[in-house]
Amino acid sequence: NPYLITSVVFLLFAGLVALDSALISFQILPWFNGLNWLRVHLITLGALTEALFGILPALAARRAGLKASLLQADRLRWDIWLALTVGLLVLLVGIPLMIYALIVTGGTLILIAALLLILHLRGMTPAASAPGKPAGAGRMFYLAGLAYLLFGIIVGSGLWFGWGNALGMANPTEVHIHTNIWGFMSLVFAGLIVDLYSDWTGCALAWPRAVRPIFWMMTIGAFGAILGPWLAITPLMALGIVVHQVATAWLVVSIIKPLLGTEISKEPGIWHVITSYFWQLAIVVVTPLIVLLRPGFSPAGLEQTAPQVLIYGWMLQFGYAVIPYLLRRAVSPQQEASLGGSWFSLVAVHAGGVFLAASIINGAYSAQFLGAAYLLWSFSFLPIARQLWQILNGAYDKPSIMKGT
Repeated sequence: NPYLITSVVFLLFAGLVALDSALISFQILPWFNGLNWLRVHLITLGALTEALFGILPALAARRAGLKASLLQADRLRWDIWLALTVGLLVLLVGIPLMIYALIVTGGTLILIAALLLILHLRGMTPAASAPGKPAGAGRMFYLAGLAYLLFGIIVGSGLWFGWGNALGMANPTEVHIHTNIWGFMSLVFAGLIVDLYSDWTGCALAWPRAVRPIFWMMTIGAFGAILGPWLAITPLMALGIVVHQVATAWLVVSIIKPLLGTEISKEPGIWHVITSYFWQLAIVVVTPLIVLLRPGFSPAGLEQTAPQVLIYGWMLQFGYAVIPYLLRRAVSPQQEASLGGSWFSLVAVHAGGVFLAASIINGAYSAQFLGAAYLLWSFSFLPIARQLWQILNGAYDKPSIMKGT
């Protein structure tokens, strides 16, 4: 599956960039243009989006009752993979060098890939639902999330050309960030949980009937979180995020409740998924408290640094669990697959989040705490890289299985 191989490559590069960021924070290496963009987008557009684009058609096909096993969809869409991958590679060159023609080209290709995927998913009509498992439940999360991605690509590309100001956005950067975080990633991650939770744990969600209200609360909440910074109406943004977080908490509790007393609850992979959402909640609760309790505190550094907690603490952790799982399913479809991650990666990735939070609160040692955070995050990659190598090495040892995939 080319999506997963590309995802693994970008994940490994993201680990190297985390290490590079640590060395830069410790002033061992010099700063270079485009570092912030690379840190974020090697994980979001690179590792995670590549994996998501590869898995969503197969999941939608399986839930629709079509002839497709996981990661073995009815046909592989090379046009979507090519548009997404080439678009990202073009942006990796264009943004650090500030070549506007490449930025427009890369953004347009990723936009085309997202649009093609939406059309592909819309063509998969769900079959009748089974008890406790609504038909096509994840698909509605995917379609809504990808719709937000389309808008996020337009706003993100427009940051370099002033499109946000032309559209009357009070804070285009925040609109772009909220579109991708609360819109695209949150909704698609929730869809994966709805579709794959029983495969991961052997359990059903605690409240299967809650899936639809959770979907609408997350979708509408994301809209408020985006419209607020667009119109400079902070209460609207806060209300949207709160509604979104209530739905997210409902989903997380629905994950935890069936696990009590089970063997799967002793595995680190499922805790990567569950505890990753702690950082989403922490940002929502702690960020306004810092601003309120420290009147002289400048929010500029907070706005620059806080999203890294979501990128590494939430999104990357989710990827630690899901990407190795998907790769195992791809190379050995006949065998049961477990979620990725280890207790070391779990502790290290959370410790990195703690140090990053310390860098926000304590300005005197901000650079040192930030460097420690990125160093811990780069260490947390090591068990994941080892697992990915073992999975791929096992595939090479089993050419018949690779041929079958």
